[in-house]
Amino acid sequence: MRRALGIALAAVLSAGPAVAQPGYDLAVPQGAAISAERGSPATSMGFITGPWAQDAVPRKMLEGARTDTAWRLRANQATTLQLLVPLREQIVADGYAVLFECATDDCGGFDFRYAVDLLPEPEMHVDLGDFRYLAARRGDSYLGVMVSRSSESGFIHLTTMQAQEVALAQTSNDLLAAGGGGSALAPQSGTAVPPIGARPLSTQGLAGALEQFGAAPLDDLVFESGSATLGAGVFGSLASLADYLRANPQARVALVGHTDAEGSLSGNIALSKRRAEAVRARLLSDYDAPADQVTAEGAGWLAPRASNLTPEGREKNRRVEAVLTSTQR
Repeated sequence: MRRALGIALAAVLSAGPAVAQPGYDLAVPQGAAISAERGSPATSMGFITGPWAQDAVPRKMLEGARTDTAWRLRANQATTLQLLVPLREQIVADGYAVLFECATDDCGGFDFRYAVDLLPEPEMHVDLGDFRYLAARRGDSYLGVMVSRSSESGFIHLTTMQAQEVALAQTSNDLLAAGGGGSALAPQSGTAVPPIGARPLSTQGLAGALEQFGAAPLDDLVFESGSATLGAGVFGSLASLADYLRANPQARVALVGHTDAEGSLSGNIALSKRRAEAVRARLLSDYDAPADQVTAEGAGWLAPRASNLTPEGREKNRRVEAVLTSTQR
């Protein structure tokens, strides 16, 4: 009988009572709450074991039972290193060998984050300028941990696989290495594919998302409340988008702004377009993107990716997406 995986998620806060989950037991920090979960008794996964380099990440291809859980630690001011260190200590104490560990730029930044198949925003928030990842193994048990934070909360994501490593056909390996189709967690036959804005990006980062799904949400962008003023700072999504456009001079992308459902449609379309125009201006001025390859449009609240009945859903709906409108090969 398999021994349950016991991971004490005791970050900087004292540990609370254990929370029983199928296949493993968790003791989470006091005040932390599970924000999302999913599981599958039999699936496949490309388990990441190294940093993003040459348009790909190294993976072990696994088949078996998988679980994903995300926690939010509200009003937690611990750094991502302070969050991760106790998790690493507990994982090692439980007999796991660390296969790979990295922080933000060492991981590969934006492209690495979107190569990792996580539960979606806002349940699992990843600051593209501040995250850490750890992969570990004990026998046929694998786990991956991602930690990040927002301005006022910490976030922890745990993926576990009770699995066997499998060898893929050469064509599949070539496809993954080249950044072609396929995802970290391939849909099972007969499974409905969720809307573009509701699913994580593909395993190949922004370029793969544009070419596989036709659109990529730029979730690291920050706007001042109720305005079209784009915040200061470096945005990894814009840097990656500019790189993609320069490498693909025939590609054309529309930046499409989206809002929540508060207010009139006409007012929200106008606001969403102004936000898209602000993103286009920053993309051209700070990231040297070709002007003739980028346009800006506004959709208002006509294309939600979550319910507008909750604050979390409205937050998820306020976004700018890059939509691939045409390209020639």
